Amino acid sequence: MEDPDNNNQLFTKVVLDVLKPHRPSIIDLAKALMEINGATKVSITTREIDAETETVQVIIEGYNLDYEVVLKVLTQLGASVHSIDVVEMRKE
Repeated sequence: MEDPDNNNQLFTKVVLDVLKPHRPSIIDLAKALMEINGATKVSITTREIDAETETVQVIIEGYNLDYEVVLKVLTQLGASVHSIDVVEMRKE
């Protein structure tokens, strides 16, 4: 059943498990993610490093985030999402 108030739901936080190449650095990745409309905070933690890749936890917080834009930025930087671990939404 579709919620008639769906337009009032705002996507405010996502925690992702991401596989990325060594370049860009997590600093450059965070800077790119902060450019997303509505993003107010980005936190990236390195979980594992191997010969060619890094597994990182990416936390993005903000106001009315667009997951498709988040995915596009990550993909353009050579990263892939392994899992969506946390999603927070709120209603106005």
